[in-house]
Amino acid sequence: MNHNNYEDIIYLPHHVSTTHLHMPIADRAAQFSAFAALTGYEEVIREAGRVTGERIELDEDARMLLDEKLQTLQERMAEQPETVITYFSPDGKKTGGAYVTVRGRVKKIDAYERMLVMTDGTRIAVEEIVQIQDDALI
Repeated sequence: MNHNNYEDIIYLPHHVSTTHLHMPIADRAAQFSAFAALTGYEEVIREAGRVTGERIELDEDARMLLDEKLQTLQERMAEQPETVITYFSPDGKKTGGAYVTVRGRVKKIDAYERMLVMTDGTRIAVEEIVQIQDDALI
């Protein structure tokens, strides 16, 4: 017998099981496809490498100036003044976040929830606001 050429079995008829159904070719191919042993690993690596910024703590003078600007916004609420606001947006997945600057019209200041609501629906936590541009209160 020469096992190198499989001459002893090469011309035998293909075996057909009497107990198992024939597997479709697509399923047969799938069993040889790439296997991801660490499902989600790439996403974890990407997330770990994503940079977030740290929150800036305003000093008392800056906080007082910001409170004055918020008061001016409150007084002019009927006009829905256009303004530019920079605030800290905490990251939902890890420590830190990013500073976001928005330009728009202020619809209301919700004193109970301490939220500033823009006409486009954007809600900004008052304690996260770091700047309201002076020239923006037009």
